[in-house]
Amino acid sequence: MSYLTGLAAPAKGDCLFCSLPLQPDEDALIVFRGATAYVVLNRFPYTNGHLMVVPFAHRADLSGMAPEERREMIELGARAESALREEYHPHGLNLGLNIGRSAGAGIADHAHLHVVPRWDGDTNFLTVASGSRTVPEELPVTRRRLAARFASA
Repeated sequence: MSYLTGLAAPAKGDCLFCSLPLQPDEDALIVFRGATAYVVLNRFPYTNGHLMVVPFAHRADLSGMAPEERREMIELGARAESALREEYHPHGLNLGLNIGRSAGAGIADHAHLHVVPRWDGDTNFLTVASGSRTVPEELPVTRRRLAARFASA
């Protein structure tokens, strides 16, 4: 997919989630910017519309966040839920944080909330079979659709 060829990796030792807000929203796939956190598409989504709510500040876990950062993460998670329901009509959603590498965090030192739309039968068998996932829509298209939903909320 074209979004992979344009993926700019942060410099060694730099945090991806700290560097994304420095890029234009379209390039970084940022859907919405709040006061203390932003909503971004996962470049390697589990399903179409897989969003993450990420604090601007580099925080490893919830206990390291200020109360207003935790509140906004939950508020933006709720907005993401609404936007996904309105735009994609999933049958369900998974919302969750993976705190620490042993809990499954790919970027363990910058906490983020996953918001994953789910449909009956979306087993993602290709992940098991070949380590890859397929989604039916290019990420820039998904970003435009969801950014419009956030703007209208």
